[in-house]
Amino acid sequence: MVLDTTSFYDSDPESYSDKTFHADVSHLREPFVSLLEPGSRILDLGCGSGRDSLAFHGLGFIVDPVDGSEGMCRIARSNTGLPVRRMLFSELDSVEGYDGVWACASLLHLPMDELADVLHRICRALRPGGVFYASFKDGDFQGFRDGRWYTDLTADALSDLGSDHGFTPVRVWNSLEPGRDMRWSNAIFMKPSDARE
Repeated sequence: MVLDTTSFYDSDPESYSDKTFHADVSHLREPFVSLLEPGSRILDLGCGSGRDSLAFHGLGFIVDPVDGSEGMCRIARSNTGLPVRRMLFSELDSVEGYDGVWACASLLHLPMDELADVLHRICRALRPGGVFYASFKDGDFQGFRDGRWYTDLTADALSDLGSDHGFTPVRVWNSLEPGRDMRWSNAIFMKPSDARE
C-alpha cells in the first residue's frame, strides 16, 4: 500500500469503519469459504474494519487479520476483539502458513509494478491447494482518486494477473456493490496442489 493511501486510512479510520463494517458481503465470502476445510487458517490481508475477519472467526476458522494502517488495526481490534497486526503487503514473509488468503478491496491500492511481488508473496504464503480471493474496482484506471491510489482491473485482467503469477482461476466474476452504482471484479484462485516453494 503506497504511503499516501496508508495516511488516508490513518487520518479517520472511524469514518471508514462506519461505512464498511456492516456491509453485507456474505455473497462474496461464501464461495471462498466453501473451498476451505473447517478450521482452516485464513490471512485477512488488508482487513480494514475487521468485518470479514469477524465473520470468518464466527464460522470457526483461524483468522489472522493484518492491515497497513495502524488506525484501521486499532478499529479492527475494537470491532472484533481479535488480535490485529500492522503489516504492509510487502512485509508478508510467511511460507505455506495459510490455507486461504482473503484480500477484499485491498490490493487495489497497489501500483501494478508492486502487485507482482505481493502476488508472489501471497502464493508463497499459501499451502499447496490453498485458496486466494481478491477484488478490484472494475476498469482500467491507475492513479490517485479520492485521496488514495487505485489500480482498477477488469475481470479478464484480474484472471490473467493471477494466472501469470502461478494461480489457477477457480471463479472470476463481476458484482455490483449494494446501494451504490459501483461494479467490482472478483476472483477466487487456487495454488496448484503440486506447487512447492
